[in-house]
Amino acid sequence: MKHYCCRLLTPRATFPADITPAEVALMHEHAGYWRERMREGKVVVFGPVADPRGAWGLAVLQLADDEEPAALLDGDPVIRAGAGFRFEIHPMQAVLPELPPGGAPPTASANV
Repeated sequence: MKHYCCRLLTPRATFPADITPAEVALMHEHAGYWRERMREGKVVVFGPVADPRGAWGLAVLQLADDEEPAALLDGDPVIRAGAGFRFEIHPMQAVLPELPPGGAPPTASANV
C-alpha cells in the first residue's frame, strides 16, 4: 500500500468566511465524494483543518501499489467544477494501527 497526504487549497484567502450558496452545495458534494472513497478503503481520514493562517482541507489516502492519487483527486466535485480549489499531493510513510485478526478498517464517521 502507498499513502499520500493531500492538501486542498481554497480558491481565496477569505474562504470559508465568505462562502457562497453555490460553494456550500459544492462542499456538500465534496464531503459526500470523500465519504464514499472512505467506504472503499481509499481514505484514512479527511476534513477541514483549523489553521489560523487560512483554511485548507486534508485527505490521507491509502492506495494499492498500482493506483495513483490523481484520478481520485481529479474526481473531487470541487476540482471538476473548476471553482478555484487545487490539491497538493505529498507521498508519505504512514504508521497505522494494526487491525484485529479478520478486522476491517473503520467506516466513515457521521460527525464529518
